[in-house]
Amino acid sequence: MRINQQYLNHDTFTDIVTFDNSEEEMIITGDIFISVPRTQENAEKFKVSTIDELHRVLIHGALHLLGYKDKRPADKKNDRKRRLLFG
Repeated sequence: MRINQQYLNHDTFTDIVTFDNSEEEMIITGDIFISVPRTQENAEKFKVSTIDELHRVLIHGALHLLGYKDKRPADKKNDRKRRLLFG
């Protein structure tokens, strides 16, 4: 939650935070921060293995680094479809 507060001004828990640090086209550089306790909670909640949930959030972070957004409802729907394709 500290990363959310410090960099995103959010007071909520999240499973992943991604920062795109790319400076050149066609070169992807970034940081992905994963909350292991949150992924474990989500795995239990969604009745999937912890490793499957970890894979899901890694794919989610990679999609952000590729430029995909998920703030709007339509973006979230498309993000879920892309994760199904890659997951």
